[in-house]
Amino acid sequence: MLTRIDHIGIACFDLDKTVEFYRATYGFEVFHSEVNEEQGVREAMLKINDTSDGGASYLQLLEPTRPDSTVAKWLDKNGEGVHHIAFGTADVDGEAAGIRDKGVRVLYEEPRRGSMGSRITFLHPKDCHGVLTELVTSAPVESQEH
Repeated sequence: MLTRIDHIGIACFDLDKTVEFYRATYGFEVFHSEVNEEQGVREAMLKINDTSDGGASYLQLLEPTRPDSTVAKWLDKNGEGVHHIAFGTADVDGEAAGIRDKGVRVLYEEPRRGSMGSRITFLHPKDCHGVLTELVTSAPVESQEH
């Protein structure tokens, strides 16, 4: 079962400048930042609120670290803006299998490591009305790195 909007991913050319915009304009602070070498991005998670299922909702700002990354290619084609939406679930494996059984293409055979130690997979945007959709199982709170 999907339990929340985990985050909205926003692709940007300059992470520091974009973080400063969200801080100055809305008062959002960086909850977590990291470089994900596998995905070729530097990211900042800005916590928006806690959720009733013990998770949280975030804005995820993504800056490519190399020109061959998916986010770099997306920026070249689309410019800055909303890149994907992510839904939280307690069981990314089971949720992905159930959605795959409904005919939606799941982009990873096995979930991968995502932000803050989460497990993630993506659904093909052509099967989701043009929206790149991510499924996320958050890591236990005590294992999340800041």
